[in-house]
Amino acid sequence: VQLQAYGGGLVQAGGSLRLSCAASGSIFSINDMAWYRQAPGKGPEWVGGIDSGGGTTYYTDSVKGRFTISRDNVRNTLYLRMNSLKPEDTAVYYCALRTLGLGRLGYDYWGQETQVTSPA
Repeated sequence: VQLQAYGGGLVQAGGSLRLSCAASGSIFSINDMAWYRQAPGKGPEWVGGIDSGGGTTYYTDSVKGRFTISRDNVRNTLYLRMNSLKPEDTAVYYCALRTLGLGRLGYDYWGQETQVTSPA
């Protein structure tokens, strides 16, 4: 499985951005996925997750009501819609997929980073 995250950029505070994570491989639709982020000088932070069917989503408190995770299992793509961006959302963002849960932070496959910058 390969994951390719894209869609990051520079957006003023209060703006919106949508990240995408395209997956190759046949296991995408049967596994839970998540978004993580890492700000400069800090450790990785779980942003939220979604179950394999897309019916259940979870978010860290700081993004609830502003971010929405969704997935398209036909297109093998995971999304992160970010509204009302804040400077503290500035980070590199990663998508991750869980199969056995034996990998880093419980996810077995990780996409490359995409940078989100939201200056004040």
